[in-house]
Amino acid sequence: MTSHSEKPYADSLPHSVWSADWIRQAEPVAAAALGISLYLLMLRAGSAAYALARDSYPASRHWLVLCGHGNNGGDGYVVARLAMADSIKVTLIACEGSRPLPPEAANARQAWLDSGGDILPASSRWPQDIDLIIDGLLGTGLGAVPRAPYDALIEAANRSCAPVIALDIPSGLLAESGAVPGAVIRAAQTLTFIALKPGLLTGQARDWVGQLHYSSLGLSGWLAKQPAQMKRITARDLGQWLKPRRPCSHKGDHGRLLVIGGDYGFGGAIRMAAEAALRSGAGLVRVLTHVEHVGPLLTACPELMVQRLSDDALQQALEWADVVVIGPGLGQGDWGKNALKLLQTSDKPALWDADALNLLALHPEKRQNRVLTPHPGEAARLLNCSTADIESDRLLAVRKLVAQYGGVALLKGAGTLIADQQGDVAIADVGNAGMASGGMGDVLSGIIGGLLAQKLPLYDAACAGCVVHGAAADLVAEKQGTRGLLATDLLPMIPHYVNPELAK
Repeated sequence: MTSHSEKPYADSLPHSVWSADWIRQAEPVAAAALGISLYLLMLRAGSAAYALARDSYPASRHWLVLCGHGNNGGDGYVVARLAMADSIKVTLIACEGSRPLPPEAANARQAWLDSGGDILPASSRWPQDIDLIIDGLLGTGLGAVPRAPYDALIEAANRSCAPVIALDIPSGLLAESGAVPGAVIRAAQTLTFIALKPGLLTGQARDWVGQLHYSSLGLSGWLAKQPAQMKRITARDLGQWLKPRRPCSHKGDHGRLLVIGGDYGFGGAIRMAAEAALRSGAGLVRVLTHVEHVGPLLTACPELMVQRLSDDALQQALEWADVVVIGPGLGQGDWGKNALKLLQTSDKPALWDADALNLLALHPEKRQNRVLTPHPGEAARLLNCSTADIESDRLLAVRKLVAQYGGVALLKGAGTLIADQQGDVAIADVGNAGMASGGMGDVLSGIIGGLLAQKLPLYDAACAGCVVHGAAADLVAEKQGTRGLLATDLLPMIPHYVNPELAK
């Protein structure tokens, strides 16, 4: 997702993220503060997009530029004019609207016409020799299904063999949520302007954005003085959370973690969570599980302390532990329900995952010292709505989870979201499609639990754990691809990221 090349269109992707509404309100304020016009910003955007297109597709000789009836279309007119001036053949199709164009877009349109360019209606037949498409149809203001003629142009672009460069955001993708309510451009590359928007990083974004580039249009200095609404987190951030250990530290300094789960037939889940906690640096890890898993767990990982789950064992372990992880392989039978009931009498910091979340949904209660790690289906049960509701606005969902259940919520998925009650929100820009396999959530729970045991605050542990998890999966995928990636493949990679000095 990241572009770090030194190009006018490719500032390194920033770590601050703002809503599209905020950016629209801030853009004229920033321009005024710097003494520049909004039209100059449009010229900068079009110039950056043109440079990206030329560098990425130097052999392309016939560009199709699709312009909507807004400032996104204005950017398209600038790109078209620059391309034609460079002897590139340009076909420009524009959608008309009932209202006048915004002033900046109108200026860009007139400059295109003054340079000798033509404007074809949306119903026009496309030339056969198009080898690049510039998508300037719909920008970040879209909040619903694209209507005619936009939907037909989007579908036609997706049927074309020519690659698509999207201006600011692929048309049809919602900038606030990454949701896809209707037709959406499948871009090979997207160049976003001024600031990152959440819809480029979460929801369905990765299916449509392609390679993401960023240009601040010269506003980076002004933006740096503004408090960010959200943070984009990557492996580069791990050093702020994970500091080198004291040379004389001992296992007691790094926490005592209790992991509860693994009902009959689910020993793999509890084993992966517990070993991930050890690999993450927890000093001591004790497992309470079904009696049939005790021997195999000790054989597979002798560094663990493993006991049969009973009421007495759980009470003793809760007194011993600094932090608790419950849920991996817990099940929803009486065995798991009883363990969760006993845990609820403890005030120890805890992470709840998997069936612990499903049981929590049946009897909701609010706690401040807890991390919840639901996938969209579990989040839907916790919020008493549908999975589609969760995916339609993931940011709203993660904030609702925190409001209703307290503590920290981590909503899994491509572009995992982490939120706390202070209003902090992070978007994890790590991970890959290979993580769509069984056991990945158990490993994540173990990593975060291990970091909690090492006394990281709830929110920091959730952020750092999520990044370690996704970055480890990315490292595995680089070596062997995404198909066939197993959750246990991540285990030996975890130390590479919980020791950030190794990842430089």
